[in-house]
Amino acid sequence: MIDIKSRVRCEAAQAKITTAEAAAALIKNGMNLGVSGFTPSGYPKAVPLALAERAKTDPLKVNIWTGASVGPEIDSVLTEAGVMDRRLPYQTNNDLRKAINNGSVQYTDMHLSHVAQMARYGYMYGGGNVDIAIIEACAISDIGDGKVGIVPTTSMGNSSTWVQCAKQVIVEVNVTQPEALEGMHDSYVPLDPPHRLPIPLVKPEDRIGTPYIPCELSKLVAVVPCDITDKVRPLGDIDEDSRKMGENLVAFFKDEVAAGRMPENLLPLQSGVGSVANALINGLVESDFKDLSVYTEVIQDGMFDLIDAGKLHICSGTSLTPSPECLKRFYDNVETYKKYIVLRPQEISNNPELARRLGVIAMNTAIEVDIYGNINSTHICGTKLMNGIGGSGDYARNGSLTVFFTTSLAKGGAISSVVPFCSHIDHTEHDVDVIVSERGVADLRGLTPKERAVVIIDKIANPKYQPLLRDYFERACKECNNSQTPHILSEAFSFHERFGKTGTMEK
Repeated sequence: MIDIKSRVRCEAAQAKITTAEAAAALIKNGMNLGVSGFTPSGYPKAVPLALAERAKTDPLKVNIWTGASVGPEIDSVLTEAGVMDRRLPYQTNNDLRKAINNGSVQYTDMHLSHVAQMARYGYMYGGGNVDIAIIEACAISDIGDGKVGIVPTTSMGNSSTWVQCAKQVIVEVNVTQPEALEGMHDSYVPLDPPHRLPIPLVKPEDRIGTPYIPCELSKLVAVVPCDITDKVRPLGDIDEDSRKMGENLVAFFKDEVAAGRMPENLLPLQSGVGSVANALINGLVESDFKDLSVYTEVIQDGMFDLIDAGKLHICSGTSLTPSPECLKRFYDNVETYKKYIVLRPQEISNNPELARRLGVIAMNTAIEVDIYGNINSTHICGTKLMNGIGGSGDYARNGSLTVFFTTSLAKGGAISSVVPFCSHIDHTEHDVDVIVSERGVADLRGLTPKERAVVIIDKIANPKYQPLLRDYFERACKECNNSQTPHILSEAFSFHERFGKTGTMEK
């Protein structure tokens, strides 16, 4: 067994060091498991793998509650083993996605800021009780009064609430995660109504909690050694479309500053997950902007590039999810980088009250947008889940400025990303201020639906599809007597099927 005693700084906790197999034996059929992790970062590995192995001879089903997506040791392995029964609130795994879309795993897609409090309220499936919390840590400290402090690793997610609510807690101490991560976290769980108080955070750099997750020793039932690394993924190269979107964003920000609508160092930035989001941050690296602040959920490569360029003074999030190369850069310089980084529970990083108070600039990507400014960020053709809404809704509804990004074409140019009516709507036109594509910027603030349609078709849609979209809009205006939001619904919902590939419109 891996020696973790030096990382378990409490004799009573040392007495609970055991194997992953012994810890997995504590899990019973039908339990709700609250696991650490947000993106493939900071999630437990050894116990889920042992649970999947156990299921080969002792079949069981459990419900998995996470922070967001997690790594393959949970989402692939437990799905393939038939252990995963229900899953929430977000995922990005191919195996799990297939199981969700064929109905073999029940999935609840949720705003990420809602998850922890809904669990504490008792609103979740299964009565809201977390039977066992499984948390990855780099260390465990004795904090007195019969409690230990669990020092998280590369994410916070919902770990603080899982530990608070759980009947039992299993901690995986991962020796591949440096102890130098300690001090980077800020664990804070708000009181619930009717006792809730304002969250005392007024600047992205404010610390309002503890650098560990407090846990009663009586709840701690197993401490498991682990030496399995996070399965972070490489980010795609910055392609020409993404580079142009970054340039368009920077130009828009410069205009906002010149108009006096933003300070010279902008407002706190929130950026979504993935290669496109990372490319957009890279546009800021190459810009003249400096003294920037970030209040987001996922910290990717671009944030480290901003730090290295001397342009970022604080980066607040709930997870570190860099590429493998950037993760090594971080590990090699933890003491330097952690001066700029605060990791918080997602209930705080994604909190609507704080997004509005801080004036966050919300920047997220879309699968498709429609001519009136509605956004589909979760479903393909309206029925097949891609990933989930994640934290985009938390910020979009409440930020000072909400920007969505999409390339004008999808599937290698076979279909338009701008459609008459989104096949699934996650963010209504009421929450969308600006849409950016590689073609330009559609500023929708203060416009009527018909005015938005003209701007979106002109500024965002690809020239290949502009005539089709204009024809649809003009005929819809006539058929609906120029109503507030004109639609020919029979055509709107079959846009891709009818002329997405041919580029011609059947009337």
